[in-house]
Amino acid sequence: MPTRKSGAPYTCGDYRQEMVLLALKKRLAEGSFTPDEKVVIEKEIAELEKEMGMA
Repeated sequence: MPTRKSGAPYTCGDYRQEMVLLALKKRLAEGSFTPDEKVVIEKEIAELEKEMGMA
């Protein structure tokens, strides 16, 4: 999903991305995963943040 432009309407997709990002960060903070899972979670977080224009 492309980065949302300034002034563009806030959509359901934007909200969904935020909720997925929050869930991934929460799971990372809980620490109940294998080292391999940690790498995947961190990669997904980085990709989402990039898509959302946060990185």
